[in-house]
Amino acid sequence: MMQAFILRINMVLFASIIELEIWMKRIGAHVSASGGVENAPLNAAEIGANAFALFTKNQRQWVAKPLTAESIDAFKQNCADHGFSPEHILPHDSYLINLGHPDAEKLEKSRDAFLDEMQRCEQLDLKLLNFHPGSHLKLVSESECLSTIAESINWALDKTTGVTAVIENTAGQGSNLGFRFEHLAEIIDQVEDKARVGICIDTCHSFAAGYDLQTAESCATVFAEFEKVVGFNYLCGMHLNDSKKGLGSRVDRHHSLGQGVLGLEVFKYIMNDDRFDDIPMVLETIDETIWANEIKLLRSYES
Repeated sequence: MMQAFILRINMVLFASIIELEIWMKRIGAHVSASGGVENAPLNAAEIGANAFALFTKNQRQWVAKPLTAESIDAFKQNCADHGFSPEHILPHDSYLINLGHPDAEKLEKSRDAFLDEMQRCEQLDLKLLNFHPGSHLKLVSESECLSTIAESINWALDKTTGVTAVIENTAGQGSNLGFRFEHLAEIIDQVEDKARVGICIDTCHSFAAGYDLQTAESCATVFAEFEKVVGFNYLCGMHLNDSKKGLGSRVDRHHSLGQGVLGLEVFKYIMNDDRFDDIPMVLETIDETIWANEIKLLRSYES
């Protein structure tokens, strides 16, 4: 009798450990918020996600209607109902914003729009806001632009509370900065409140920028460099995307997992490295109809 009881307890503990290990990785996709932000957690739940990203407003417009109290309450309730905590939701700001703009008037417009995005996150009780750092437009030096980006972050953080500004690395397309780890480190170095600045690594962007992620060995090298230059303590999220373009192409073109030139090894590596535990890891792959399958694929790599 006692042996059977102990065996049953051990089986329960083993099952709990397995479940804990499975859920250490927070995986989802950038889902639609069409019809209201409250629909985003519902859309994420439908694909088996335990993390997600969204736009809190139309990403291609400077100004949007304020969030309603009803929409805010419904968003929070739907997140609670489906087990999404604020730390595992990675909203993305508007593509129009350039926090390093060399023109004073256009910089002010970008900063105001960024502040609005931060305030929307505050209203929704979200902890993170992902954004592309900015572009120098070939009008100022890289260092000057990076300093302007840091000043923009400082300005927004001073006017908000509780939301971390999460800088996404870029592919280096055009005059976009943030494609080198050194760019990210230079921005962080100039941010005053380092507890409220972080990094999101996009696998497609990294590969296009020249970081080889095609093998386990090259992944180890790249992430060792990230640790040395930036530090994993700043890693707040990931975008998990294959790439249509080659290593060092400096072209931002996402693809579905395993269908691009990047391949699957980097995703196997990430899913078995505890440095990527408990942060939102978001698919931005091109075919949303297979997101549920891609999430299952990623989970199949967890040991």
